[in-house]
Amino acid sequence: MGVEVLNFGCRLNIAEGEAIRAAADGAPLGNTGGLIIVNSCAVTGEAERQARQAIRKAARLRPDARIIVTGCGADVSRDRFAAMPEVSDVVPNGEKLAALSYDATSINLHRHPSESGNDNKRYAPLTSGATHARAFVSVQTGCDHRCTFCIIPYGRGDSRSARVDDVIAACAAAVERGQQEVVLTGVDLTSYDDDGQPLGTLVEAILTQVPALPRLRLSSLDSVEIDPLLDEIITSEPRLLPHLHLSLQAGDDMILKRMKRRHSRAQAVALVQRLKTKRPALSIGADIIAGFPTEDEAMFANSLALVEDCDLVFGHVFPYSPREGTPAARMPQVPPAVAKTRAATLRDAIASRKAGWLKSLVGTTQQMLVELDGLTGHIANFAAITLDHAAMPKSILPVIITHTDGARLYGAPA
Repeated sequence: MGVEVLNFGCRLNIAEGEAIRAAADGAPLGNTGGLIIVNSCAVTGEAERQARQAIRKAARLRPDARIIVTGCGADVSRDRFAAMPEVSDVVPNGEKLAALSYDATSINLHRHPSESGNDNKRYAPLTSGATHARAFVSVQTGCDHRCTFCIIPYGRGDSRSARVDDVIAACAAAVERGQQEVVLTGVDLTSYDDDGQPLGTLVEAILTQVPALPRLRLSSLDSVEIDPLLDEIITSEPRLLPHLHLSLQAGDDMILKRMKRRHSRAQAVALVQRLKTKRPALSIGADIIAGFPTEDEAMFANSLALVEDCDLVFGHVFPYSPREGTPAARMPQVPPAVAKTRAATLRDAIASRKAGWLKSLVGTTQQMLVELDGLTGHIANFAAITLDHAAMPKSILPVIITHTDGARLYGAPA
């Protein structure tokens, strides 16, 4: 049955999933019904619950397959995954790209995360393959910050970055196989540092040295870490697509301090307003946590106001869930039902603003990257679109926006 990889969580996991598959393809699988690798996420308790649910489902559908768990959940909650009867092995994050980790003759459920090699300061870029219209290129992993709610540094280790030349080679290879959009990904992308060369230098180098790449997109950015060159490129380079996703997390200064974030509310709002003044077509998304410990109604109101103040049309909104081992888990908790209600309120506000924004695009002509199904894709500002008839997969074509249902656009080739 071969190797199946189930990716959960961030775009970084998508990029790494291809390398995991390649590593496992080179390992002896033994006389089994194939191998299922669950590349887990640990950013929230819900993410881990979804991975466990997928493991149980996979075991029902393919009872003869070996199931191996890796990813951040394998380091953060390895005992919980190892205790599942469906799981054959748990592979630490730092070992998930080694063929030996999937060798059916070398199984060890008691490996410890400290063996994962997270002390290595250099990171090899990984790229999602031809099964994606866009290429997700991982250029950084790990994090040097310790936000009080976040467990990820314990699963990924300290920040490591890929060399500029290696990233350029990965982007050029993506173009060679027909992918016309590259998405740079990382755990803390704006902490990218190749011997003093920040993310702005990397982006400039890609745009200069891979001239055949039409579209470059960035995944989540920490607003306070945007370096001056990147700031300039965001507002002046058309090949860097007009869409930013910011790791804001909250809109109240006291909550931001208790999260141990490094920006203030005013700084986040000022950044968005300044960038959008220079490049009005920029669409803005954000990560926001609702119901963080000690958050009262006034504090939540400040986060809700970010939707208007930062013109948010995309959002990853999470009700806070405590992660064992983090400082926030020991703080006075907001009742889970309250956190869920506040998260729903935030999502509704973003959806409403998004609907108005999509309506303003009706009648315009936009450039669309067509997904592999030939019918769906995204325009430059990341609005999702469906065509009225099929077009060539992976192509970039001009489309006329005919209407919207409030959640996505619909259009026809121009």
